[in-house]
Amino acid sequence: MTVAALAVPVVAALAAVAPTAATAQPAALSGRAVEYNVLSSEGASVDAVVAAVRAAGGTVVSTNQAVGLVTATAPENGFTARLAGNRAVDTAARSKAIGQAPRGAGGAKSKSVEEESKAARAGKRAQPAATAGMDPLDSLAWGLSAVRSDLARTKQAGDKRVKVGVLDTGVDGSHPDIAPNFDRALSRNFTRDIPFDENGVEVDGPCEYRGCVDPADVDNGGHGTHVAGTIAAAADGFGISGVAPNVSIVNIRGGQDSGSFFLQPVVDAMTYAGDAGLDVVNMSFYVDPWLFNCANNPADTPEQQSEQRLIVRSIGRAMEYAHRKGVSQVVSLGNGHMDLGKPLPDNTSPNFPVGNTHPRTIDNATCLSLPIEGPHAIGVSSYGPSQAKADYSNYGFERLSVSAPGGYFRDGLGTDWYRTNENQILSAYPRNVALTEGAIDAAGNITPDGEALGVQKACKADGTCGYYQYLQGTSMASPHASGVAALIVSQYGDYTRSGVSLSPDKVRKVLEGTAAPIACPTPRTVDYTLVGRAAEFNATCEGTPQLNNFYGHGSVDAWSAVTNGRKYLR
Repeated sequence: MTVAALAVPVVAALAAVAPTAATAQPAALSGRAVEYNVLSSEGASVDAVVAAVRAAGGTVVSTNQAVGLVTATAPENGFTARLAGNRAVDTAARSKAIGQAPRGAGGAKSKSVEEESKAARAGKRAQPAATAGMDPLDSLAWGLSAVRSDLARTKQAGDKRVKVGVLDTGVDGSHPDIAPNFDRALSRNFTRDIPFDENGVEVDGPCEYRGCVDPADVDNGGHGTHVAGTIAAAADGFGISGVAPNVSIVNIRGGQDSGSFFLQPVVDAMTYAGDAGLDVVNMSFYVDPWLFNCANNPADTPEQQSEQRLIVRSIGRAMEYAHRKGVSQVVSLGNGHMDLGKPLPDNTSPNFPVGNTHPRTIDNATCLSLPIEGPHAIGVSSYGPSQAKADYSNYGFERLSVSAPGGYFRDGLGTDWYRTNENQILSAYPRNVALTEGAIDAAGNITPDGEALGVQKACKADGTCGYYQYLQGTSMASPHASGVAALIVSQYGDYTRSGVSLSPDKVRKVLEGTAAPIACPTPRTVDYTLVGRAAEFNATCEGTPQLNNFYGHGSVDAWSAVTNGRKYLR
């Protein structure tokens, strides 16, 4: 699926067009106050959009100068009509939840993929490269050896000045394996908890903190902390370590407690990554309420079409901005078990608000799944411990760059490890989430439920304990690739007083060039009905070991990246 070039707005004042006597009277405003996203036209300034919003009867809530996006509140009837024809405004649409951490195939909001085991049970260097050893629980983290992080860290374990952003639902900065590498000063939370939506339906539930804004070191879902641990859990002789155990983790939270992502926080997080000088950002989420954002799908209303065009343009501008600022954007390919070049029908959109889904045929030329199909995304597919493509993992030549360990609960059919927790990815688990989910009790002891799920516990001599859980998904694959990308920046980046830099295009070249080829299976068509999946999951591998639609250029390889990567920088 091709992405049209998305121009970045030039900040140039264009006066809002006020109605004259010869023009029709503006639509009357009526109804309850709701939230809108308003995107500037190419060449228009945010100030001009703000003026237009206020002239149309709206109240500005927040703005993003880099992208030209304004969030505003206004009565639900008449506001967009008043903005229509204003030269400063590209698109205005009702604000929706536009992202969901990948929790199921085809856009489902359940955790059926990641928690399947639960469901089954119910430049010039300023200093020499630093090295690191292994941690006690690393023997359970097969992904580390699969990407040869165990070897790579004997040469390059990462540099603290290399910053990896986790754009997710939060990072538990107090977790004992995250805390040593957590950059509290740079971390931000761009969201505000939403207890209930405009219709009274619970979204995030009760606010945990005054003002309904969680601190930037809190994770109430566990997803972001798991991702962060895979990237850069510290190698300090305790617990578990990450692929790049010496780099820094920066929480750039753009998702709600519920797992939903609203447009303004996501765009703000993306552009902040560029402004803050982050080197790599991991994005393990997909855009809601539309699994695919289509320009003119006939099954959608004109208002819905406009909303989807606004999402595509806004996310595209934000990703272009981050790329220009030097951010390598690593994105999970998605858990929809489909070839993204030949998308399946979408029966799950729009999934917010609840009850508005309708069937849609997806046109590959005019529909985008975001952010994986946004500009400059480094797409990552998922495989299991046998290197079999995970049943849930999306695939396809169009958006796939590399593959990585993401876990595959049903790997190893016919062996003792079929449908075992250890086929998945072990990483950090926030204590508060483990307690809420019943994996531990109030005293911090692992419960029988936790034991059945393979939850691990490690404690220091001072009594500080960390917890670890198994999950699977392309969300678990992309952080392995993000960790290798961070090692590439650490090894080959230009070091200055202000930090480290290596262009995203160079990072991609090394990541792809040093990937370990994986050949298509024999037979090339994989029958996933043998492991209990519907025939819809069956997939055919096409291509060569060097480049195919299951694994892209191959599995990310940390050792090869830090020892042989320089030739790809010439």
